[in-house]
Amino acid sequence: MEINIKNTPRDVFLNLLWVGTLYFSSFNLIQLLLELVNAAFPDPLNLFYEPGGSVRWAIASLIIVLPVYAWTTWFINRDVKENPQKAELKVRKWLIYLTLFLAAVLIIGDLIALIFNFLEGELTLRFVLKVLAVLAVGAGVFRYYFYDLRKAAGEFSSGMKLFVWGACAFVALAVIAGFIVAGSPFRQREVRFDSERVGHLQNLQSEIVAYWQLKSKLPAALDDLEDSISGFKASVDPQTGEPYLYNVKAPLTFELCATFNLVSNDTVKGRMAHPVEPFAPVFENWNHPAGSHCFERTIDPERYRVPGKTQP
Repeated sequence: MEINIKNTPRDVFLNLLWVGTLYFSSFNLIQLLLELVNAAFPDPLNLFYEPGGSVRWAIASLIIVLPVYAWTTWFINRDVKENPQKAELKVRKWLIYLTLFLAAVLIIGDLIALIFNFLEGELTLRFVLKVLAVLAVGAGVFRYYFYDLRKAAGEFSSGMKLFVWGACAFVALAVIAGFIVAGSPFRQREVRFDSERVGHLQNLQSEIVAYWQLKSKLPAALDDLEDSISGFKASVDPQTGEPYLYNVKAPLTFELCATFNLVSNDTVKGRMAHPVEPFAPVFENWNHPAGSHCFERTIDPERYRVPGKTQP
């Protein structure tokens, strides 16, 4: 005899919350795993890839949403154990079948992409790891809910308990790896300050060269660069508010100095995967240690001369 159990508003919205947090958590876990692969195997064609932002968003989403999913799953399972007839709720059955369908589609699409890239001769380790990451999440979701659909109310085998604990450990390791890639919030703030300092110095350097091109001499101080028409004003250190140090060493030579939180390699790694040609020399030109450091620059009059104007 068919069991017809009425769906209460609580059951409907609780199951919608469960499936919504499941999908959101799965998506962000996949995103985190893909970003970890990108960080471990940078793409030389993606010059300005910065893994930190995407990794931090995925971690933040998992930290908030995953516990909500775990709670709703536990609450629903407890409710079904106490009221076995609720295992036959239509909303529950529909959502489980939908989840199995989507997980199966994800796995099938993943395998098709794997075979296609193999036939195209583009089967790289980076791509294989991404396929395995998507496959692991899709297969894990499919296995759990296929079991959930077939088990008796209140049943939970020791094998499935082991699987769930293994999945929890897997997610925890992924989040820990994400923290390693993204860096701590305190270190990331130092990275951003150093990156801002380099940007300020690059801008000041351009203004100094432009000043020399127009006036055939270096400015005596950074205040000489101020322009009421363009609105330019020499930047100051974003962390301390102190002006940058500027010294004229010779008619064509000057230096700009700043105090940095980290070694330049740490700053670059915090902002992008790795600088590659033709941008690597740009970053190397601003290499710096932690602490106070000066960048000495000498203007080449042949390279920077203004056409039609005689330079000294």
